[in-house]
Amino acid sequence: MRDRLFQISVGALTLVLLAAGCGNRSDGNTASAVGACEAGEGRITIATGNAGGVYHTVGGGLAQLISGNTRLEATAAETGASVQNIQQLAAGEHDMAFSLADIAADAVEGKGSFAGSPQKIQALTRIYPNYTQVLVRKDSGIESITDMRGKRISTGSPKSGTEVVANRLLKAAGLNPESDVQAQRLDITKTAEGIENGSIDGLIWSGGLPTAQITGITTVLKGKVKFIDVMPLLGTLKQISPVYDDGVIPAAAYGQAADLPTVVVPNVLLVREDFAAADACAITKLILTRGEELEKVHPAAKDITMDKAPQTEPVPLHPGSTRALGY
Repeated sequence: MRDRLFQISVGALTLVLLAAGCGNRSDGNTASAVGACEAGEGRITIATGNAGGVYHTVGGGLAQLISGNTRLEATAAETGASVQNIQQLAAGEHDMAFSLADIAADAVEGKGSFAGSPQKIQALTRIYPNYTQVLVRKDSGIESITDMRGKRISTGSPKSGTEVVANRLLKAAGLNPESDVQAQRLDITKTAEGIENGSIDGLIWSGGLPTAQITGITTVLKGKVKFIDVMPLLGTLKQISPVYDDGVIPAAAYGQAADLPTVVVPNVLLVREDFAAADACAITKLILTRGEELEKVHPAAKDITMDKAPQTEPVPLHPGSTRALGY
Protein backbone atom coordinates (compact mmCIF):
# COMPACT_ATOMS: atom_id res chain seq x y z
CA MET A 1 0.00 0.00 0.00
CA ARG A 2 2.85 2.34 0.91
CA ASP A 3 4.53 1.53 -2.43
CA ARG A 4 1.27 2.29 -4.19
CA LEU A 5 0.97 5.68 -2.46
CA PHE A 6 4.59 6.46 -3.30
CA GLN A 7 3.96 5.71 -6.99
CA ILE A 8 0.90 7.96 -7.00
CA SER A 9 2.84 10.78 -5.33
CA VAL A 10 5.70 10.47 -7.81
CA GLY A 11 3.24 10.44 -10.68
CA ALA A 12 1.48 13.54 -9.38
CA LEU A 13 4.78 15.35 -8.89
CA THR A 14 5.82 14.42 -12.43
CA LEU A 15 2.59 15.88 -13.81
CA VAL A 16 3.15 19.10 -11.88
CA LEU A 17 6.71 19.40 -13.17
CA LEU A 18 5.60 18.69 -16.75
CA ALA A 19 2.88 21.30 -16.46
CA ALA A 20 5.38 23.80 -15.12
CA GLY A 21 7.74 23.00 -17.97
CA CYS A 22 5.00 23.52 -20.53
CA GLY A 23 4.02 26.76 -18.80
CA ASN A 24 7.53 28.12 -19.29
CA ARG A 25 7.42 27.58 -23.04
CA SER A 26 6.98 30.83 -24.93
CA ASP A 27 3.68 29.91 -26.53
CA GLY A 28 1.85 33.14 -25.73
CA ASN A 29 -1.10 31.29 -24.18
CA THR A 30 -0.10 30.89 -20.54
CA ALA A 31 0.16 33.24 -17.61
CA SER A 32 3.83 32.36 -17.16
CA ALA A 33 4.53 33.11 -20.83
CA VAL A 34 2.91 36.50 -20.47
CA GLY A 35 4.92 37.12 -17.31
CA ALA A 36 8.24 36.18 -18.89
CA CYS A 37 10.37 38.56 -20.89
CA GLU A 38 13.06 36.29 -22.29
CA ALA A 39 12.75 35.15 -25.88
CA GLY A 40 12.61 31.46 -26.62
CA GLU A 41 14.44 29.61 -29.36
CA GLY A 42 13.43 29.44 -33.01
CA ARG A 43 13.46 31.26 -36.31
CA ILE A 44 11.35 34.25 -37.24
CA THR A 45 11.01 36.24 -40.45
CA ILE A 46 10.24 39.94 -40.65
CA ALA A 47 8.23 41.27 -43.61
CA THR A 48 9.73 44.63 -44.60
CA GLY A 49 9.45 46.35 -47.99
CA ASN A 50 11.29 47.17 -51.21
CA ALA A 51 15.02 46.47 -51.25
CA GLY A 52 16.80 49.72 -50.45
CA GLY A 53 13.69 51.26 -48.88
CA VAL A 54 13.67 52.33 -45.24
CA TYR A 55 11.49 49.38 -44.12
CA HIS A 56 13.96 46.95 -45.64
CA THR A 57 17.00 48.73 -44.21
CA VAL A 58 15.61 49.08 -40.68
CA GLY A 59 14.14 45.58 -40.88
CA GLY A 60 17.57 44.17 -41.64
CA GLY A 61 19.00 46.03 -38.67
CA LEU A 62 16.19 44.74 -36.46
CA ALA A 63 16.84 41.17 -37.57
CA GLN A 64 20.51 41.56 -36.59
CA LEU A 65 19.55 43.12 -33.26
CA ILE A 66 17.22 40.23 -32.42
CA SER A 67 19.62 37.53 -33.59
CA GLY A 68 22.53 39.06 -31.71
CA ASN A 69 20.74 39.52 -28.39
CA THR A 70 18.25 36.65 -28.08
CA ARG A 71 18.07 32.95 -28.84
CA LEU A 72 15.91 33.73 -31.86
CA GLU A 73 17.29 33.71 -35.40
CA ALA A 74 15.64 36.55 -37.29
CA THR A 75 15.78 37.36 -41.00
CA ALA A 76 14.33 40.27 -42.95
CA ALA A 77 12.30 39.49 -46.07
CA GLU A 78 11.89 41.83 -49.03
CA THR A 79 8.20 42.44 -49.82
CA GLY A 80 5.85 44.88 -51.49
CA ALA A 81 5.28 46.46 -48.04
CA SER A 82 2.24 47.21 -45.85
CA VAL A 83 -0.80 45.55 -47.47
CA GLN A 84 1.14 42.52 -48.67
CA ASN A 85 2.95 42.35 -45.32
CA ILE A 86 -0.27 42.06 -43.35
CA GLN A 87 -1.76 39.54 -45.77
CA GLN A 88 1.31 37.33 -45.54
CA LEU A 89 1.58 37.83 -41.77
CA ALA A 90 -2.01 36.70 -41.27
CA ALA A 91 -1.39 33.72 -43.57
CA GLY A 92 1.55 32.62 -41.44
CA GLU A 93 4.19 33.32 -44.10
CA HIS A 94 5.98 35.78 -41.81
CA ASP A 95 6.13 36.26 -38.04
CA MET A 96 6.51 40.05 -37.83
CA ALA A 97 5.69 42.82 -40.26
CA PHE A 98 6.25 46.52 -40.82
CA SER A 99 3.16 48.52 -41.75
CA LEU A 100 1.81 52.01 -42.04
CA ALA A 101 -0.62 52.68 -39.20
CA ASP A 102 -3.49 53.56 -41.55
CA ILE A 103 -3.19 50.21 -43.34
CA ALA A 104 -2.94 48.36 -40.02
CA ALA A 105 -6.06 50.19 -38.82
CA ASP A 106 -7.91 49.11 -41.98
CA ALA A 107 -6.80 45.54 -41.34
CA VAL A 108 -8.12 45.26 -37.78
CA GLU A 109 -11.33 47.08 -38.69
CA GLY A 110 -11.96 45.13 -41.90
CA LYS A 111 -11.86 48.16 -44.18
CA GLY A 112 -10.03 49.31 -47.29
CA SER A 113 -7.90 46.50 -48.73
CA PHE A 114 -9.30 44.22 -45.99
CA ALA A 115 -13.00 45.07 -46.48
CA GLY A 116 -15.21 42.52 -44.73
CA SER A 117 -12.22 40.53 -43.43
CA PRO A 118 -10.80 41.89 -40.15
CA GLN A 119 -7.30 40.59 -39.48
CA LYS A 120 -6.25 39.09 -36.14
CA ILE A 121 -3.10 41.13 -35.68
CA GLN A 122 -1.58 43.09 -32.82
CA ALA A 123 1.21 45.63 -32.49
CA LEU A 124 4.53 45.24 -30.73
CA THR A 125 5.17 48.97 -30.84
CA ARG A 126 4.75 52.14 -32.80
CA ILE A 127 7.98 53.00 -34.59
CA TYR A 128 9.15 55.93 -36.74
CA PRO A 129 6.77 57.92 -39.00
CA ASN A 130 6.57 57.82 -42.77
CA TYR A 131 6.69 61.13 -44.60
CA THR A 132 4.65 61.68 -47.73
CA GLN A 133 7.18 62.70 -50.36
CA VAL A 134 5.88 63.94 -53.70
CA LEU A 135 8.67 64.71 -56.13
CA VAL A 136 8.21 65.76 -59.76
CA ARG A 137 10.35 66.78 -62.70
CA LYS A 138 10.20 70.54 -63.23
CA ASP A 139 9.59 70.05 -66.94
CA SER A 140 6.40 68.08 -66.15
CA GLY A 141 4.33 71.19 -65.46
CA ILE A 142 3.05 69.69 -62.19
CA GLU A 143 2.50 72.23 -59.41
CA SER A 144 -0.02 70.29 -57.31
CA ILE A 145 -1.56 66.82 -57.05
CA THR A 146 -4.43 68.05 -59.24
CA ASP A 147 -1.95 68.76 -62.03
CA MET A 148 -1.08 65.06 -62.20
CA ARG A 149 -4.04 64.44 -64.49
CA GLY A 150 -2.76 62.63 -67.56
CA LYS A 151 0.77 62.40 -66.19
CA ARG A 152 3.01 59.38 -65.66
CA ILE A 153 3.05 59.02 -61.88
CA SER A 154 4.69 56.32 -59.79
CA THR A 155 2.21 55.30 -57.11
CA GLY A 156 4.41 52.65 -55.50
CA SER A 157 4.58 48.88 -55.51
CA PRO A 158 1.33 46.91 -55.77
CA LYS A 159 -0.11 46.19 -52.30
CA SER A 160 2.19 48.70 -50.64
CA GLY A 161 1.27 51.37 -48.12
CA THR A 162 2.65 53.92 -50.58
CA GLU A 163 0.10 52.83 -53.17
CA VAL A 164 -2.74 53.27 -50.68
CA VAL A 165 -1.52 56.73 -49.66
CA ALA A 166 -0.94 57.72 -53.28
CA ASN A 167 -4.43 56.66 -54.35
CA ARG A 168 -5.99 58.46 -51.40
CA LEU A 169 -4.08 61.64 -52.24
CA LEU A 170 -5.18 61.47 -55.87
CA LYS A 171 -8.80 60.90 -54.86
CA ALA A 172 -8.61 63.75 -52.35
CA ALA A 173 -7.52 65.98 -55.24
CA GLY A 174 -10.52 64.88 -57.30
CA LEU A 175 -8.65 62.43 -59.54
CA ASN A 176 -9.42 58.81 -60.36
CA PRO A 177 -6.16 56.85 -59.83
CA GLU A 178 -7.22 54.27 -62.42
CA SER A 179 -8.17 56.61 -65.25
CA ASP A 180 -7.00 60.18 -64.61
CA VAL A 181 -3.28 59.42 -64.24
CA GLN A 182 -0.92 57.03 -65.97
CA ALA A 183 -0.15 55.11 -62.80
CA GLN A 184 3.23 53.42 -62.70
CA ARG A 185 3.06 50.75 -59.99
CA LEU A 186 6.78 50.53 -59.39
CA ASP A 187 9.09 49.97 -56.45
CA ILE A 188 11.22 52.88 -55.33
CA THR A 189 14.35 51.74 -57.19
CA LYS A 190 12.61 51.48 -60.57
CA THR A 191 10.79 54.71 -59.79
CA ALA A 192 14.07 56.55 -59.29
CA GLU A 193 15.36 55.20 -62.59
CA GLY A 194 12.21 56.40 -64.34
CA ILE A 195 12.39 59.90 -62.90
CA GLU A 196 16.05 60.19 -63.83
CA ASN A 197 15.62 59.00 -67.43
CA GLY A 198 12.43 60.99 -67.98
CA SER A 199 10.03 58.08 -68.46
CA ILE A 200 8.14 59.12 -65.30
CA ASP A 201 6.88 62.64 -64.56
CA GLY A 202 6.54 62.36 -60.81
CA LEU A 203 6.33 60.08 -57.81
CA ILE A 204 4.37 59.70 -54.62
CA TRP A 205 6.32 57.95 -51.88
CA SER A 206 5.58 57.26 -48.24
CA GLY A 207 8.79 56.50 -46.38
CA GLY A 208 11.23 57.41 -43.66
CA LEU A 209 13.79 60.19 -43.90
CA PRO A 210 15.98 60.16 -45.78
CA THR A 211 15.06 57.60 -48.43
CA ALA A 212 18.21 56.68 -50.34
CA GLN A 213 16.56 56.71 -53.77
CA ILE A 214 15.06 60.17 -53.19
CA THR A 215 18.50 61.37 -52.17
CA GLY A 216 19.83 59.91 -55.42
CA ILE A 217 17.23 61.68 -57.55
CA THR A 218 17.76 65.06 -55.92
CA THR A 219 21.50 64.67 -56.30
CA VAL A 220 21.52 63.51 -59.92
CA LEU A 221 18.77 65.89 -61.08
CA LYS A 222 19.58 68.83 -58.83
CA GLY A 223 17.64 71.84 -60.10
CA LYS A 224 15.48 69.67 -62.38
CA VAL A 225 13.11 68.22 -59.76
CA LYS A 226 11.03 69.71 -56.96
CA PHE A 227 8.84 68.64 -54.07
CA ILE A 228 5.09 69.30 -54.18
CA ASP A 229 3.10 70.59 -51.19
CA VAL A 230 0.33 68.14 -50.21
CA MET A 231 -0.83 69.88 -47.04
CA PRO A 232 -4.05 71.26 -48.60
CA LEU A 233 -5.26 67.64 -48.74
CA LEU A 234 -4.60 66.77 -45.09
CA GLY A 235 -8.15 67.60 -43.96
CA THR A 236 -9.63 65.18 -46.49
CA LEU A 237 -7.16 62.46 -45.53
CA LYS A 238 -8.03 62.86 -41.85
CA GLN A 239 -11.65 62.10 -42.72
CA ILE A 240 -10.45 58.75 -44.06
CA SER A 241 -8.20 57.97 -41.08
CA PRO A 242 -7.31 60.01 -37.98
CA VAL A 243 -3.74 58.66 -38.04
CA TYR A 244 -2.78 61.13 -40.79
CA ASP A 245 -1.01 64.15 -39.31
CA ASP A 246 1.13 67.12 -40.25
CA GLY A 247 4.90 67.00 -40.24
CA VAL A 248 7.95 68.54 -41.85
CA ILE A 249 10.61 67.27 -44.23
CA PRO A 250 13.66 69.18 -42.97
CA ALA A 251 15.62 71.03 -45.64
CA ALA A 252 18.72 69.09 -44.65
CA ALA A 253 17.09 65.72 -45.43
CA TYR A 254 17.60 66.23 -49.16
CA GLY A 255 19.66 69.39 -49.35
CA GLN A 256 16.69 71.63 -50.15
CA ALA A 257 16.48 75.38 -49.64
CA ALA A 258 13.71 75.22 -47.03
CA ASP A 259 11.74 72.87 -44.81
CA LEU A 260 8.65 71.37 -46.47
CA PRO A 261 5.42 70.75 -44.52
CA THR A 262 3.90 67.38 -45.41
CA VAL A 263 1.52 64.65 -44.33
CA VAL A 264 2.95 61.99 -42.04
CA VAL A 265 1.64 58.65 -40.85
CA PRO A 266 3.17 56.48 -38.11
CA ASN A 267 4.52 53.00 -38.70
CA VAL A 268 3.82 50.02 -36.49
CA LEU A 269 5.51 46.67 -36.04
CA LEU A 270 2.91 43.89 -36.23
CA VAL A 271 2.54 40.26 -35.18
CA ARG A 272 -0.32 37.77 -35.08
CA GLU A 273 -2.36 37.38 -31.91
CA ASP A 274 -0.70 34.01 -31.24
CA PHE A 275 2.85 35.40 -31.28
CA ALA A 276 4.67 34.18 -28.17
CA ALA A 277 4.26 36.67 -25.35
CA ALA A 278 7.78 36.23 -24.00
CA ASP A 279 9.21 36.84 -27.50
CA ALA A 280 7.01 39.92 -27.90
CA CYS A 281 8.19 41.30 -24.57
CA ALA A 282 11.88 40.65 -25.28
CA ILE A 283 11.77 42.12 -28.80
CA THR A 284 9.82 45.19 -27.72
CA LYS A 285 12.34 45.87 -24.95
CA LEU A 286 15.22 45.47 -27.39
CA ILE A 287 13.75 47.98 -29.82
CA LEU A 288 13.11 50.56 -27.13
CA THR A 289 16.32 50.16 -25.13
CA ARG A 290 18.83 49.50 -27.91
CA GLY A 291 17.51 52.05 -30.37
CA GLU A 292 20.94 53.55 -30.96
CA GLU A 293 21.92 50.35 -32.76
CA LEU A 294 19.03 50.76 -35.17
CA GLU A 295 19.94 54.43 -35.66
CA LYS A 296 23.34 53.32 -36.92
CA VAL A 297 21.52 51.35 -39.61
CA HIS A 298 19.20 54.22 -40.57
CA PRO A 299 18.60 57.66 -38.99
CA ALA A 300 14.81 57.25 -39.22
CA ALA A 301 15.06 54.97 -36.19
CA LYS A 302 15.84 57.97 -33.95
CA ASP A 303 12.08 58.65 -33.96
CA ILE A 304 11.34 55.38 -32.17
CA THR A 305 10.57 56.57 -28.64
CA MET A 306 9.25 55.07 -25.42
CA ASP A 307 6.51 57.68 -25.01
CA LYS A 308 5.02 57.01 -28.45
CA ALA A 309 5.56 53.24 -28.41
CA PRO A 310 2.09 52.35 -27.04
CA GLN A 311 0.24 54.70 -29.41
CA THR A 312 -0.94 52.05 -31.87
CA GLU A 313 -4.73 52.49 -31.71
CA PRO A 314 -6.94 51.06 -33.08
CA VAL A 315 -4.47 48.18 -33.39
CA PRO A 316 -4.23 46.56 -29.93
CA LEU A 317 -0.86 46.12 -28.25
CA HIS A 318 0.29 42.54 -27.84
CA PRO A 319 0.18 41.44 -24.16
CA GLY A 320 3.93 40.82 -24.20
CA SER A 321 4.56 44.35 -25.40
CA THR A 322 2.21 45.72 -22.77
CA ARG A 323 4.40 44.02 -20.16
CA ALA A 324 7.59 45.36 -21.75
CA LEU A 325 6.18 48.88 -21.55
CA GLY A 326 5.30 48.46 -17.88
CA TYR A 327 1.52 48.45 -18.16
